[in-house]
Amino acid sequence: YPPQKTLIKKLDEHFHPTLPSIQSVDYTNTSIMATAFSCDKSTAPAEFIANLATYAVENCPVSWSVGAKAAEMVGRDSYFQGSTPLDTWVGYLVVVGFGALFSVFTTIVVYLDKTFAGNASMTSEHFNTAGRMVKTGLTASVIVSQWTWAATLLQSSNVAWQYGVSGPFWYASGATIQVLLFGVLAISLKDIAPSAHTMCEIVRARWGKSAHLTFLFFAFCANIIVTSMLLLGGAATVEALTGMKYELAAFLIPWGVILYTSTGGLKATFMASYLHTMIIFAVLITMITLVYIKVYSSDQIYSFLNNTVSYSPEQCMAIYSTDGTVETSFFYSGDKTVLGQTEGTAQYACGPVAGNAQGSYLTMLSGDGLMFGIINIVGNFGTVFVDQSYWQSAIAARPASAAKGYLLGGICWFAIPFSLATSLGLASTALMVPISRGEAGSGLVPPAVADNLLGSAGAVLVLIMLFMAIVSTGSAESIAVSSLVAYDIYREYINPEATGKQILWVSRVTIVVFGVFMGLFAIALNAMGLNLGWVYLFMGIVIGSAVIPLWNMMTWDKASGKGAIIAAWGGFALALIAWFVGASVESGSVSVATLGSNPVMLSGNLVAILSSGFIHYVYSKFIDPQEYDFSTLDANIHLVEQDTAGLTEDILDKDEIRRSKRWIVRRGYLLTFVLIIVWPILSIPAQVFTESYFAFWVLVSIAWGFGAAIVITFLPLFESQEEIGKVCSGMFNFGMCKKVESEEFAEEEPVKEVDEPAEPVKEPEAEVEADAGESA
Repeated sequence: YPPQKTLIKKLDEHFHPTLPSIQSVDYTNTSIMATAFSCDKSTAPAEFIANLATYAVENCPVSWSVGAKAAEMVGRDSYFQGSTPLDTWVGYLVVVGFGALFSVFTTIVVYLDKTFAGNASMTSEHFNTAGRMVKTGLTASVIVSQWTWAATLLQSSNVAWQYGVSGPFWYASGATIQVLLFGVLAISLKDIAPSAHTMCEIVRARWGKSAHLTFLFFAFCANIIVTSMLLLGGAATVEALTGMKYELAAFLIPWGVILYTSTGGLKATFMASYLHTMIIFAVLITMITLVYIKVYSSDQIYSFLNNTVSYSPEQCMAIYSTDGTVETSFFYSGDKTVLGQTEGTAQYACGPVAGNAQGSYLTMLSGDGLMFGIINIVGNFGTVFVDQSYWQSAIAARPASAAKGYLLGGICWFAIPFSLATSLGLASTALMVPISRGEAGSGLVPPAVADNLLGSAGAVLVLIMLFMAIVSTGSAESIAVSSLVAYDIYREYINPEATGKQILWVSRVTIVVFGVFMGLFAIALNAMGLNLGWVYLFMGIVIGSAVIPLWNMMTWDKASGKGAIIAAWGGFALALIAWFVGASVESGSVSVATLGSNPVMLSGNLVAILSSGFIHYVYSKFIDPQEYDFSTLDANIHLVEQDTAGLTEDILDKDEIRRSKRWIVRRGYLLTFVLIIVWPILSIPAQVFTESYFAFWVLVSIAWGFGAAIVITFLPLFESQEEIGKVCSGMFNFGMCKKVESEEFAEEEPVKEVDEPAEPVKEPEAEVEADAGESA
């Protein structure tokens, strides 16, 4: 409508005089609008459509025309609006029922493994290390499971809702490289500290008591922050989908973890994690197929995304109103009044995206997206390198499997945030589902889109997927905390002569206490007004300063213990100062809201990790240089019980470990460079994606998702076919009433062969010796 072009441009200048990207959008581009849904096809009342027509709104949001809930989308100020798509009993069934189900499942599997496969009985060593013999496929599956937080499923779609295609990419790449690089530490651990139970044990063995207490603090902070995010996102989603009280959900969710983790230990956690990962990938593939194959295509989503950014501010105000007029609009929130409306922050996905090239969702040239990516990279270094659960997975893996397992796990995990957010996250903006900024910040984008497209079935799928992520990561965090308490507090400072039974008892009690504490802590965080997105950006400020000292501890012989202490506490203090000062400078005040902005969070995260690294390097290089002999480290770490599974010389082959280290170093560094440098640079020439470029982008996300699902599902089964065969054979014999001892299914120890004498010796003494030898 050319006559209105000048008016719209003036409205733009009035609303957003500082955003040139908005002024450059041509709202009269009919080619963009051609495939959008016209308002006369929508479910909006005739009066609403007539009012929209006065603002030249000819094409209405797609969610008003398509989907299970299309008739309810018009005039909504939030998607859920206090109502829930599922009954409350469904929430109790998932939260309580699934926890009990997995407890029974893992208990049975652990019993069968012990009875028919002849594996070790439950000692404290086995409870906390899983026998140190986990293979590549299961290691990769566990890494995927541990790294799939509630935030992976929820926050990744939130950044897609905010920034477009750059959000899922920066979430995925910014949190994959840490796992790839941790593979270097995993194989280093097998080389210099194979007997370790926790990372803090290694700190104590190398740097002493003061450093041990310092990094124990940061380790507990990492576990608490990660578990907080699980419960914040999980409880909010359970409440939104089922109406179950937030406080009750936050308190009950940990019990699903407590039951089977305290029973079966790390091995039970690994087995349950495999099942969780399969279910997560099954729902992931369902959602990808739904958005890009069954209901829509990449070309349609491309057209809808262009339609979303084609609206002017005034048109967005009319669309998000109670009667189709700007006078009743709820599009903005803030303190500036324009045309009788309160204008400030846009509350819905409508109109050009500030900071993106041409205001488009279809570009990697996003200032805020890049800023989020940097925060994501820095923060997630802390939640991998400082989180005991990742060290524990490295401890549990075979040396040959540690490096490959972490690399494969990182590559497969990339698909979850990238593919899921590229489907559900982008669909939320393309369809203009009325998700408010507050709902998106609480992680409700995936459940809202799934519910909009599939109704109750979609809500149930997302709820199950989310619960799988919560219990898989939650169980890993619980066993990690129990190991820290048992070995680094109880054994180190309370009872140095602790027996295996005492360690096992402390581990189990800790799991229960930690679960109850975290349920109450999540309730407190919610009462303080902190949601999932805020805590996710905040985590690097707290634990980022411990990252580089821990890396140096494992890889640099000159790393100083005193320098590590100063670097960790100094970096933490400087990060807090930068964070508060940044909020004051940017907004003139310090509050939860001002502290949560991207630039302020970025400053705190960068100062934490960079200042710590600089301090530790300078102190170790020029003030207190060490000449540490790594070959002496493992001698300072002691087993509680003489359970040497996974610690024999043939398994800890130094040549094999060196080859594995070269393998992971080359590939880990190369993939890191590709994911955070090469891929983004190659996408710059495209600027705003064309239809064919976006189709290729979607194809990559679909292929990656399906490929990862196949590998994670079948590789652990293929590698464990011998053990599975033993269990099945044992169960068959048991069912046929054949009495078979478990030792028959255990692997025979290799027997050293000796040459037989040519003639048997008849002397009694020789006969006795021969009999003794045969018995041995």
